[in-house]
Amino acid sequence: MGVQPSKELIQIAKTRCRELRLRETQAEKILWKALRNRQFMRLKFRRQHPLFFDHVDNESFYIADFYCQAKKLAIEVDGKIHDCQQKQDELRTAVINSLGIRVIRFRNEEIETGLEAVLKQLRGLLH
Repeated sequence: MGVQPSKELIQIAKTRCRELRLRETQAEKILWKALRNRQFMRLKFRRQHPLFFDHVDNESFYIADFYCQAKKLAIEVDGKIHDCQQKQDELRTAVINSLGIRVIRFRNEEIETGLEAVLKQLRGLLH
């Protein structure tokens, strides 16, 4: 279940989100261009958005690459590093799902070479 995070944790999350925005991948740039300013299905998406949760009585957070509050959807853009961290990604998805948020993952290559197919898949999921 989501928690009301402390001010300190919120500040840590904000700083981390800003850092991630400064070094976004090419795939993230491409997808953000398609999602920003309610261009996609008139839905508001945020990039590098913190999702707070309680883990064994400790506050923590994950940062979703993209998040739509209205549809409770987190979009994760996965590069090659994710080939080596499948167990961590499964745990992350399970925790985010426990907050009532769906997670969909796309590979960098999918976005870079087939953005229309990615958007079509998102449309199908969101209808």
